[in-house]
Amino acid sequence: MSATTTTPFFEAPGRGATAQALAELFTTTHGGQPAGVWSAPGRVNLIGEHVDYTGGLCLPLALPHRTFVALRPRTDGLVRVRSAQESGSDVEVRLADVGPGEPAGWGAYVAGVPWAMLRQGFTGEVLTGGFDALVDGHVPLGSGLSSSAALECAVAVALAELAGAPLDDAGRAALAAACMAAENVVAGAATGGMDQAASLRCRAGGGILLDTRDDTVRQVALDLAGAGLALLVVDTRAEHSHAGGEYGKRRADVERAARLLGVPTLREVDPAQLETALERVGAQEDGQVLRRRVRHAVTEIDRVRRTAELLQDGRAGEIGPLLDASHESLRHDYEVSSPELDLAVETARAHGALGARMTGGGFGGSAVALLPAGRVQAVADGVAAAFADRRLRAPQFLAALPSEGAARDR
Repeated sequence: MSATTTTPFFEAPGRGATAQALAELFTTTHGGQPAGVWSAPGRVNLIGEHVDYTGGLCLPLALPHRTFVALRPRTDGLVRVRSAQESGSDVEVRLADVGPGEPAGWGAYVAGVPWAMLRQGFTGEVLTGGFDALVDGHVPLGSGLSSSAALECAVAVALAELAGAPLDDAGRAALAAACMAAENVVAGAATGGMDQAASLRCRAGGGILLDTRDDTVRQVALDLAGAGLALLVVDTRAEHSHAGGEYGKRRADVERAARLLGVPTLREVDPAQLETALERVGAQEDGQVLRRRVRHAVTEIDRVRRTAELLQDGRAGEIGPLLDASHESLRHDYEVSSPELDLAVETARAHGALGARMTGGGFGGSAVALLPAGRVQAVADGVAAAFADRRLRAPQFLAALPSEGAARDR
């Protein structure tokens, strides 16, 4: 790569124009106007990885990159979904047939939402009558930035509004639980609830400190620009899948470890008592694996707590070592990194990042780096060059600007 080359960024399209275009396309393809257009963001997790399903703390923020859904209710119990970007991928299913594993594929993240909302106590004709939906996604697929949660949450806010359900924070918390159930049960992905909480409950200009033990959130200001900083997301384009067996194995490991320790979740393990806990789980046949999993969970939750304290004190420039430690823990103790993620992280640090880590479920996907604002392009160029040198697929780069959660656009 020549010194004059600048690596392009994956930009988020304008919300108003995208919603307008999707409404017009819906009218053309479905023979009538939609009831509205709603959108929900992808997310990047600043820190707190693989602890949302063990009662931990997470600190995600919503991205400006969103998934849009134009939707119109039906009365015959049928859900029909079409993608504006992938012709021939239409999904059609009766709500009465939705359940574990049905429908398969991407339609589960749409049809599973009304199924789960009903089981969470939501009511409304749209949840039983069905709907037509047209989807336009601008969260990179397979990037670890929660394209699936963005789709679920866009559908959820649409159905909630049409059903007359409240969209205050309590209502959004309930929707997040429903979306997580749709992903866990219908799509069969053993994820925690961080992605949905971020997509529904984040606000522009900040992230949320999510306590997954009780689903409470605290808004955290992220004025990185004011501190002369920026967050760069590196989508390695090494695809991952939450429905894959390795993610489920990690969850099973920490849940088994909690049972062995006699606690509801690993959140209850005091960092000061970590060595005692490691000795107890280490006595098992697979003790060395469980030791690593427990060490990651306990230390990661503590890192989130310390990161939130630094941000609250206006010391964002000091969180870099915590991001670095998080990546090393995910790489060695939780074993969810990949060569592409390690290369992105190491190269970002070498080119001036204050700290960097993989983000999301891992096994591919994205990394996030905290940088001096003036180093963003240089770091992106350095990472792109490193990937080219290894003859890896060219990565994509996103600016992580803290954005608004799911909402109506038209």
